[in-house]
Amino acid sequence: MSIKVFNTLTKQKEELVTRNPGRIGMYVCGPTTYNFIHLGNARPIVVFDTVRRYLKYRGYEVTYVQNFTDVDDKIINKAYEEEEDPVKLAEKYIAAYYADADALGVLRADVHPRVTDHMNDITNMVQGIIDKGYAYEAGGDVYFDVRKFVGYGKLSGRDIDDMKAGARVDIGEQKRDPLDFALWKAAKPGEPSWDSPWGKGRPGWHIECSVMSLKYLGEGFDIHGGGADLIFPHHENEIAQAEAYSGKQFVRYWLHNGFITVNQEKMSKSLGNFFLVRDILNKFSPEVVRFYLLSTHYRSPLDFDDQKLQVAEKGLERIRTSLRLGEEALTACEKAGEPGEAPEAKTFSENIEKIRSSFVEAMDDDFNTSLAIAQVFDLCRELNSFINDDRFVPGSNPAQCIKKAITLFDEFHSVLGMIRPLENKKTDEGLEEKLMDIIIDVRQKARTQKDWAAADAIRDRLKEIGIILEDTPHGVRWKRTEVSHGS
Repeated sequence: MSIKVFNTLTKQKEELVTRNPGRIGMYVCGPTTYNFIHLGNARPIVVFDTVRRYLKYRGYEVTYVQNFTDVDDKIINKAYEEEEDPVKLAEKYIAAYYADADALGVLRADVHPRVTDHMNDITNMVQGIIDKGYAYEAGGDVYFDVRKFVGYGKLSGRDIDDMKAGARVDIGEQKRDPLDFALWKAAKPGEPSWDSPWGKGRPGWHIECSVMSLKYLGEGFDIHGGGADLIFPHHENEIAQAEAYSGKQFVRYWLHNGFITVNQEKMSKSLGNFFLVRDILNKFSPEVVRFYLLSTHYRSPLDFDDQKLQVAEKGLERIRTSLRLGEEALTACEKAGEPGEAPEAKTFSENIEKIRSSFVEAMDDDFNTSLAIAQVFDLCRELNSFINDDRFVPGSNPAQCIKKAITLFDEFHSVLGMIRPLENKKTDEGLEEKLMDIIIDVRQKARTQKDWAAADAIRDRLKEIGIILEDTPHGVRWKRTEVSHGS
């Protein structure tokens, strides 16, 4: 069977045909790091983590890229409010993102690129778009000339003339057409800025994802994912920039998850109706939150309240109870030392295979996790019926049947990431980040006092345990690396 996905670009389900057989390049828009993630942010994070897991389950080699927007108007404004350096603020919320995402069992991306690490790539692409006649400079800003790009609106289905009616030019902007959008913004006093051919400034929001996805995945990569709120203008503008620059198709398949709503309104920070993931995890386990987020097909809206999480909690408990009873029965079988009695073993094995096939069929149909979870409950019923049968006698024969069921539970967990307890890597309110801040401050004081030996010793000892310090124009940054143990 082939996998079918709903492509927002064509507005229909299509067979997934990858650029390179057996390999998939996948880019998902990550958070703008100015606050803790809320449940609406968590939905695409968990959904596309599950999509990635399933593609790997089906045998694909997946290169998964998820960015961090670590310079943006929202970050700058929040930094002013908190009297914090914007770079340090972004670092704080990147660390918080990792803590929350790890807690939810979200696998780390193969690459987590940051905007601030790709300024040369961004300015090079902006210049390339100018050279090809699709952008222009005005007073240190650079704007994309929307009307020159034939096909603008093809992702969102919007007509360019209808869009113009609601467009505007803000005070201080010098764009030629209200529809034009910024590729590069001239620096304002007190803002972080970088050198460019048009003077100091910083990138517009949309250009970053085009640049980083092309850098790590190349032209015509397979899947670009994100929330439905990003279809316009963000993803529409990504297509325009990338295809104007390369002259080739940017992405094959566009996948978008539906909103989480509260009383039928989209959950968002701007409406003030959002619930932070870390607060929810104080009341419910991360596996319950994953179960809730995956209990509805990813393209459908999902309304939030505590009762729905309580329903998810009860559903997950049913699954885990069945798995626990199965494991206890298996232990009894292994201790018996006798062949035992496996009631209708052939039928049981056939039913297990049917459940596996139905799970795959559900996930192949545009990653229908709702139907896939139904197969998990079918597996529970099948196993419960088997071990509760009056003819069941512990021994090696029924053990083989139970092992098949438990193996299937583990297969389902490898995709859904919620059946087994997750390793909760969430730190105590960013404890790791706070400890590193203290260490970096001690090292900076040593450098200020010209105690180079102490500063170097701190750097070298950290390196020994797999932490690299990078001295940048915007402060010290740290990252993990592999520890070399020698021969």
